[in-house]
Amino acid sequence: MSDSSLVTFESILDNDFYKFTMQQAVFQLFPESCVRYQFINRGKHVFPEGFATVLKSAILEMSRLQLSDDEKAFLINACPYLKRTYLDFLQGYRYDPSEITVEQKGGDLQVYIEGMWYRTILWEVPLMALICELYYKLTGKSRQTNEEVVQVVQDKMKKYSELGITIADFGSRRRYSYEVHQIVVHTSNVCGLPNFVGTSNVYLSYLNGTKPIGTHAHEWFMFHGAVFGYKSANISALQNWTTVYQGDLGIALTDTFTTDVFLRDFDKKYAKLFDGVRHDSGDPVVFAAKIINHYRDLGINPLTKTIIFSDGLNYEKVAKITAYCKNKIGFSFGVGTNLSNDVGVKPMNIVIKLTKVLQGNWGWIDAVKLSDVSMKHTGTLEAVDVVKRSLVIE
Repeated sequence: MSDSSLVTFESILDNDFYKFTMQQAVFQLFPESCVRYQFINRGKHVFPEGFATVLKSAILEMSRLQLSDDEKAFLINACPYLKRTYLDFLQGYRYDPSEITVEQKGGDLQVYIEGMWYRTILWEVPLMALICELYYKLTGKSRQTNEEVVQVVQDKMKKYSELGITIADFGSRRRYSYEVHQIVVHTSNVCGLPNFVGTSNVYLSYLNGTKPIGTHAHEWFMFHGAVFGYKSANISALQNWTTVYQGDLGIALTDTFTTDVFLRDFDKKYAKLFDGVRHDSGDPVVFAAKIINHYRDLGINPLTKTIIFSDGLNYEKVAKITAYCKNKIGFSFGVGTNLSNDVGVKPMNIVIKLTKVLQGNWGWIDAVKLSDVSMKHTGTLEAVDVVKRSLVIE
């Protein structure tokens, strides 16, 4: 396959915001930690012959990216909680392709990332975006025209606006392409105000003058579970987050070891300190009821808190959640693939997850995620079973 199939990135900021916020926290608290990530092909997609070769070439191109002075100024102005020392580091950061291993056997693609956590943490999102865009190009998956994409987004924003809700784009990882993603964010920002509140993609936020949105991801809690023990994972992860951000970026992700386990640790101190929580698996209405009751049990008015819903959202799901949450708790939505890849092709079902953490003389320790739905669990069967028994999860 020729170089004409390559997908190239325009900016090092073409990534989700929570990758940078977590990178700063890792840079500050865990600068010596090494980790491994692995590509997981949940959708059993069959990759065309030679895909790995083209992907490797695209990965090599990533090493040329660097933070520009204008981009740095944008981050200083938009994100005052990002320290100057971190931004200086980020300006000197370069992707290192040697941290990535790509292999292909027939239609099966294997991708691994290994290295210092503060460095490798930025690879996940752009690597997934590369895999998606290259897959569509090399399998000839054509999409709607730009005009049709704009019309679809306008129609969605009109319907969301009629619901009276706020919505953000969370679609970097499984987008059809950068071009489509830019059209989606630009169109949303033009026709969706004031309901459209921003994007998780920092480069598109920079280009469109919107707010970059995000806090942390599952890997933050998975790392703490591997290093500090799974009974201490939520508490240590929340405490370390507040050590770095002092109350800023206050939306906590709940389902790394199931929401029920999280709520055991989400006591009055953290429930008051954090602005709210994010839902990413399981029935959203059941989750909302559980969170509302938890706040009430702690003597906290749920209307002073927010749930960010981000799990596989479409209009019907958003409307159902809105009907339940209205006048009960604050809420907002982060729509991903249904915005960035609703262009007439089947979206890919892929993830890249933290799998191991190197911990001193103990060697490589399994990193585990126990979602509120079993299909989203990650980790070896043995490790998942150990964590379930440790946390008393059925």
